[in-house]
Order: sequence, then C-alpha cells, then structure tokens
Amino acid sequence: MPPDLPPPEVRLIKRLVLVLTSVMIVGLILILGLLVTRLGLSPAPLALPDSVTLPEGTRAEALTLSDRWIIVVTREGEALFYDRASSALRHRIALEAE
Repeated sequence: MPPDLPPPEVRLIKRLVLVLTSVMIVGLILILGLLVTRLGLSPAPLALPDSVTLPEGTRAEALTLSDRWIIVVTREGEALFYDRASSALRHRIALEAE
C-alpha cells in the first residue's frame, strides 16, 4: 500500500522552498565570484615623475601623488605643491609644528 500523498498545498510549498534555496545558492556563488574577480583587480598606479627639483637646503620627508599634484613634505616643515604635468613648483605652505 503506497504512503499517503501530502496535500497539494504542502507540495507547492516544498517546491517553492526548493526553488528559493536554489536561487539563493546560485546568487551567493555569483556574488562571491564577482567579489573575487573585482577585488583581484588593482587600479593602475600613478607613475612617478622623472624628477622634482627641491628648493636649495630642503630635504624631502614624504611624497604624495594625486592626479594633478605632487606634494612633498620637507623636514623643514613645509609642504611643496608641484604641478604634475610640468613638475613646476606652484605653492609653498609652511606647516605648523605641534
């Protein structure tokens, strides 16, 4: 004697749960795959300038690159802003010591 079949509502709910579980698993795999491929790509680094001429008597302590500027912090407490395209000194700002 075959076992009693569940009512049609229960069979519908079982199918819906199976479909939802499958969609969630596929979505999770897709999201993880996109994260792995996107995080593995690194942006193109900014190229270092060929040369930057520091003013006489200054020594560089830190260098920061941006799309438009090359910023050099000197040991003498100044921030020197160079134009990235021409490497010409554009601004010179004295930094306050703490």
